[in-house]
Amino acid sequence: MSKEFIIGSKVRVVALPPYVKTAEPMPMLRPPNVIQLGEEGIVMDHRPGGYWGIRFAKGAFLLDSQYIESTDVPAESQPESEEQ
Repeated sequence: MSKEFIIGSKVRVVALPPYVKTAEPMPMLRPPNVIQLGEEGIVMDHRPGGYWGIRFAKGAFLLDSQYIESTDVPAESQPESEEQ
């Protein structure tokens, strides 16, 4: 099942794929160590095949939704986390 993310939202890498694709007009495969586990980026766009274009510190890459999670906290859950 593919997760949906809002364009412009922040996401975090939760698992490293065997390789990463650059988000360029002619994508290139790169080793997975160009991004780090836990690194945060910003969602730029949604591509065919369930890939998300994400801008990281070292560039923009295409990642499948299984490798990322949203770091944006819904407004409703913020007061609950402050009380605990």
